Amino acid sequence: MLKALHENKGTQLVIGFVLGIGFGFLLQKGGVTRYDVIIGQLLLKDFTVIKVMLTAVVVGKIGVHFLRGIGMAQLHPKPGSIGSTLIGSLIFGAGFAILGYCPGTMVGAVGQGSLDALFGGIPGMLLGAGLFAALYPRLESRILNKGSFGEVTLPQLLKVNPWWVIVPVAIGIIALLVLIERSGL
Repeated sequence: MLKALHENKGTQLVIGFVLGIGFGFLLQKGGVTRYDVIIGQLLLKDFTVIKVMLTAVVVGKIGVHFLRGIGMAQLHPKPGSIGSTLIGSLIFGAGFAILGYCPGTMVGAVGQGSLDALFGGIPGMLLGAGLFAALYPRLESRILNKGSFGEVTLPQLLKVNPWWVIVPVAIGIIALLVLIERSGL
């Protein structure tokens, strides 16, 4: 079944579209498509965004590795480097700080009718992507590939079963979420 799905690009697009709408709906219901909530997170006054993100990390990490364990999913980590992480975080951080949205929350905000996301965010994201694409050939050899650490995952690096990393990280994140919730943030 999964092989047939993998070969059917049209079905993949429909599934991606439906899941994208669901993702946007959940972002909106979680309150993280609102500008004031995101700015509150950046000012360390409202921790709604971090609560939603950390919950998604725990659920996603456990879900992906469970599906991988029963043979229904495969991991395909992309190669990373210190240079690409630095450039990516600078671009992401600048856009986030200037407009107050990340790409996912911006699209969700457009879906709920936020004009600042529609007229500021979408053109800014497209301009930034175009600029990066134009500069990519020069950045690739000079910066992006510096400090390459390859396609390795943390369990591979530690040479342990993935669950030896997943379980303690999940417990740590859940403990942090409980701490944040009890502190009233």
